Amino acid sequence: MTGAVVTKSSPVVVVPSESKQTTTPPASHTVALSSFDLCMLPFPMKLVLAFDRPIHEPVETIKRALSRELDHYQPVAGRLDGEGGIACTGEGVVFVAASASCALDEAMASTLQEMDLTVSCPGVFCRDADPLLLVQVTEFSCGGFVVGVTWNHLLADGAGIGQFLCAVGELARGVSPPSVTPVRHWDDALRGLPTTMVRAQRSTVDNNGSRYLVRHDIAIPLSLVSRIKGESGGCTAFEAVAAVIWRCRTRAVASPADDSPAPLCFPCNVRALVGAGAGYYGNCVVGQVVPATSGAVASSSIADLALLVRRAKESVLDLLLPGSSGHGEARHQGGAQAAPLRWYDSLGVISWVNLGFDAADFGGGRAARVIWHEDRTLLPGCMVCPPCRGDAFSVSSLCVKPEHADAFLRELDLLGIQYW
Repeated sequence: MTGAVVTKSSPVVVVPSESKQTTTPPASHTVALSSFDLCMLPFPMKLVLAFDRPIHEPVETIKRALSRELDHYQPVAGRLDGEGGIACTGEGVVFVAASASCALDEAMASTLQEMDLTVSCPGVFCRDADPLLLVQVTEFSCGGFVVGVTWNHLLADGAGIGQFLCAVGELARGVSPPSVTPVRHWDDALRGLPTTMVRAQRSTVDNNGSRYLVRHDIAIPLSLVSRIKGESGGCTAFEAVAAVIWRCRTRAVASPADDSPAPLCFPCNVRALVGAGAGYYGNCVVGQVVPATSGAVASSSIADLALLVRRAKESVLDLLLPGSSGHGEARHQGGAQAAPLRWYDSLGVISWVNLGFDAADFGGGRAARVIWHEDRTLLPGCMVCPPCRGDAFSVSSLCVKPEHADAFLRELDLLGIQYW
């Protein structure tokens, strides 16, 4: 399908509904950023949820629910204070209503990821004065709609935004108050991150700006994942998918004899390990690294690579110990050195499965598609997105330069993996 047009209205600001009922906004207070928040850069993350079942007036329904939800999630309507906190000023979030000139099923079959379905921040990084959340609701000619969400990563991680969107959906369906009581304040009694690790985590990302890479949408067959799980002795689906992309990408960008670093990076949700309670929606992830050389990755079986990922996941508790360098015991696996990495050396793989994105329901049922809606990234990477597409895992990829794209696709072909 070609020629689909998205028409946007002018942005408006949605504020907490309670502040609309008074002549002055509520008194602001400040939520301190935790050590987990401070590991993050203020990079805007973009998410698209596609709903193929119509609801009544999706734009107004979601806009009203969003306003009411900000009463419960006051930091979301605030601003960074420039001093390590979020000031709950009640200034609100940006909201854009839009319409598309095609049916949603047409777009999902081909160009959904290329359409203008999210609101962009002015720069590569979010500024302190910028809204922490920007939402666009796009209605399609068939009655289906898309909710596009852009958020400052300092506000929340994926699990936190998933919780927030599910709560907006509950209010849109008439469920009030939300079933999960939100918590943004970090209890000082909980385990935080060592200072050395905060510095190390931030230093693993090149913060000189995002880079444009070739986008691919990939469907990794369940049959392939099952085979890898069997050969590895029981790895998880994420570990299998990460290993597939890691080897294919490494073979595409480096020669088999290359001994340059080719580490795999992935975040781990550590809420259970640090004692964060139910409803906490701030950042609570740490980045884990599986170091290896290009030659080792290119020559290894996918099952063996999946086991490397598993061992790194199992050692994540080491990252939380005082004196941690931020890379845990995995730093010593595979022969890689601890020297700083060049931007294109690393591959990041993130899972958006089980974060609640596909559970958000604004009145017509769950999302039919969840899409990582980026055209640039700080680190070459992939997003494993729910739900599975038929009998395959859906992966959104920005991991190779144009000159390596053909070789990357040839590696996928060898494994019988579809892409577009």
